[in-house]
Amino acid sequence: MNDPASSSLDRGSLARWGFDFPAARALPRTWRFMLATVLAVLLSLAACAALVVVGTAVFPATAGYGHYQFADYSKLTIIGVVIASFGWPAACYVSTRARRLYLVMAVLVSIVALAPDAWILYGGASAQAVFVLVWMHLALAVITYLSLVLIAPQRRVTSHRA
Repeated sequence: MNDPASSSLDRGSLARWGFDFPAARALPRTWRFMLATVLAVLLSLAACAALVVVGTAVFPATAGYGHYQFADYSKLTIIGVVIASFGWPAACYVSTRARRLYLVMAVLVSIVALAPDAWILYGGASAQAVFVLVWMHLALAVITYLSLVLIAPQRRVTSHRA
């Protein structure tokens, strides 16, 4: 049975959590989204390279570590940042408060993304090397989040039909 009152209550509950479904009206401009994604990829690759340099300078025993090779981390970085970037328009599609939703998603995904680091550590990798990998993951999350929300902001939606 479709009770209008219960349907309205469900929408109200979702709206309190930020899910007010502005749909395509709130999506960032396509060209800005593409620019933000490309910049997030390039800045993330640069950050990872810089962290490898700093990591091997601070922890010389990690020099030559397999996961520090550009060919190793660049593929995963590009794939991860591009996938994470598509979370931004998804958040804009379902919420007029997409920045908050995207931040929560970024934190949760970042926590899950640390699982391979934990597995590598459990497998006997150097704690110092894994420490740098963790910072690489965190750098990707921060760079991707900031690139998307600042360069490709959500469009303002003035009103939403009831």
